[in-house]
Amino acid sequence: MVYRLGADWQPAVAQVEAALDGARFAECGATQPRAMGWVPPRGEGHGVLIEVIDGQWLLQLMVESKLVPGAVIKRQVEALAAQIEKQTGRKPGKKETRELKDQALLDLLPMAFTKRAAIKVWISPATRLLVIDAGSASRADETLTALTQVLPGLSAQLINTTVSPQAAMADWLVSGEPPTPFTIDRDCELKAADGEKPVVRYARHALDLPEIREHIAAGKRPTRLALTWNDRVSFTLTEGLQLKKISFLDGVFEGRKADGDEGFDADAAITTGELAPMIGELIDALGGEQVLGATPAPVPGAAEAPPAPMTTPTIAPTAPKSTTDRPPWEAALP
Repeated sequence: MVYRLGADWQPAVAQVEAALDGARFAECGATQPRAMGWVPPRGEGHGVLIEVIDGQWLLQLMVESKLVPGAVIKRQVEALAAQIEKQTGRKPGKKETRELKDQALLDLLPMAFTKRAAIKVWISPATRLLVIDAGSASRADETLTALTQVLPGLSAQLINTTVSPQAAMADWLVSGEPPTPFTIDRDCELKAADGEKPVVRYARHALDLPEIREHIAAGKRPTRLALTWNDRVSFTLTEGLQLKKISFLDGVFEGRKADGDEGFDADAAITTGELAPMIGELIDALGGEQVLGATPAPVPGAAEAPPAPMTTPTIAPTAPKSTTDRPPWEAALP
């Protein structure tokens, strides 16, 4: 998710570090189902919680949860209910069964496996951008809430664009000409707006087809479109302005030989150095940021595509394609 920070939030790095230190991550206790806190972005046990590289601030939130399958809880509840019935000669009622479920969960938590998820946060103070690398809007909201709890005065608004991604993607597919420096790749998804919502997907296929224009003219809306920026970064744009399947193409990390801390710094500098202008040019390609209260602008030539509601961006790097993939500031070397 991409946010614009409020202009009046201008803390020093030392202040942010001190605030985050008060909310460091601690793993779940025996009967604690979930834990959340800040960890060093470099992965060091007692490292700093904010890394500053080329003016970019990097943070990382860790979320740990204990996994107790519902079927296991059900069996434990049935066992407890059977004990009560054996001792009292009656079956537990609904209220007592709910209480047994809570008890069963507490009994099982100490034996449960844990699952961890690291959410990367990138702050660009110069451009007032806040980027949360989360797989879902709810996880991004949770991360933003954690930030605002430890950093008083921080305010951030989701970036909306003047032209909806759906209308823009329809125009690009119809015309075959996305704005420079973007090019259309070989994957897209079209979905109808009627009750059944039929879907047409093209994978690893040329998209300059008359039938795609016919689908759009018939009312199907683009929901995903694979793009490449400047022959350096490929990604999939969605109707919700999410950026998925981000891959850095061959040559982006060419010449990078450093390992360890130097490798981390190099990856962070290269990755943020590529993504920052890409995000800016994508926002420009979608008509710029939406002014509050203004009416979204139509895309010339895209009348065939039904209008779409304004949505917000998510950056969610996933598995690479056939190119050299590097997740934000943690690029894996070949």
